[in-house]
Amino acid sequence: YVMIDFWAAWCQPCRKENPNLVEAYLAYEDQGFEILGVSLDQNEESWLKAVEKDELIWTQVRDVQNEVAEEYQIQAIPANFLLDKEGKIIAKNLRGPALKDKLSKLFP
Repeated sequence: YVMIDFWAAWCQPCRKENPNLVEAYLAYEDQGFEILGVSLDQNEESWLKAVEKDELIWTQVRDVQNEVAEEYQIQAIPANFLLDKEGKIIAKNLRGPALKDKLSKLFP
């Protein structure tokens, strides 16, 4: 399972959600859970500082041209999509307890 997480360093709701993502990643990475962070930051330095400060240890990319965000029709961040093993979207915008609940069902 892969979560595509759209966020940005300047987005305070995104930054508040990051500790929940870190906790979920650490809990389930050994069972095959992955996260791909897709930042909408234009400023590379701010993005890199946020990745380090929030301890986002999974793969991070920056969508400078908003190509990926447009593909997923992102209107606001934070936004995320949980994909199954075939790449099908099985959940959207899981945060906090909803994320923990979904992952506990996928990884009993």
